[in-house]
Amino acid sequence: MKVSSKYILREGATVFKVTDLCISYENQADVLHHLSLDFSDYRAIGVLGANGSGKSTLFAAIVGLLRPSQGEIIYDNQPLNYKKAALYKYRQEVGIVFQEPEHQIFYSIVEDDVAFALKNLGIEPTQIKARMDEVFALLKIEHLKKKPVQYLSYGQKKKVAIASVLMLKTKWLLLDEPTAGLDPAGRQQMIEIISRLIQQGTKIILSSHDMDLMYEICEYLYVLDKGIIIKEGEADQVFLDDKLLEAAGLEQPWLVKIHQQLGFPLVKNQQELMQVKMRAR
Repeated sequence: MKVSSKYILREGATVFKVTDLCISYENQADVLHHLSLDFSDYRAIGVLGANGSGKSTLFAAIVGLLRPSQGEIIYDNQPLNYKKAALYKYRQEVGIVFQEPEHQIFYSIVEDDVAFALKNLGIEPTQIKARMDEVFALLKIEHLKKKPVQYLSYGQKKKVAIASVLMLKTKWLLLDEPTAGLDPAGRQQMIEIISRLIQQGTKIILSSHDMDLMYEICEYLYVLDKGIIIKEGEADQVFLDDKLLEAAGLEQPWLVKIHQQLGFPLVKNQQELMQVKMRAR
């Protein structure tokens, strides 16, 4: 499902951006070089880049896990405050789901893990249950509530990790490689989950090697190469630049390829392509 342009935000949007960001590790040169990105105006923004381009480092910086050597993260018109209490509050509004779900699942039973953050905040049990029911219904994982985590599939663990973050009603959700390791059915389920989150008002910042996913979901893209932004723009226009993508070690989505190579209309997903074929008969 392609996110409609009607979901682009303009007036009254919370300012959320990265300005002139540099990140360096100890005794090393910068791995991110003067990056500026603005997340304020769109519901679905993608960060593209081959392995080693700096995507994961950027995501870690955005959520305050890494402190920049230069530049700032601006949220709600304020520079990010790295004091523990301030970061804790910030991460209730800007959440992240890592590529490997085991990195953020800590309890043996699904409902215990998902409820942990709100219990830690001292929220009443009745409120926690109500929020959990809402999140589990959104992700369609009600049947997993009582299950031991060790018996879950990889895809189910990813959904539990997302549920744990959604319990906080985050305004922004960073998803790092959400479809990695999933079979085709699991991948489609993840696309549907992301689309539902956007429809319900969660703003998504997405990083993935799955170019078809990025093309279908994202409205605006930043392309990273060796820690530098080499292109940004509307998703359609970025993906039409095949030479730039090749130089960055990336492939075009298959729907863009058949548009350029076979002259098919530029569509966003397979369902739209089938509709075009039906009309052509």
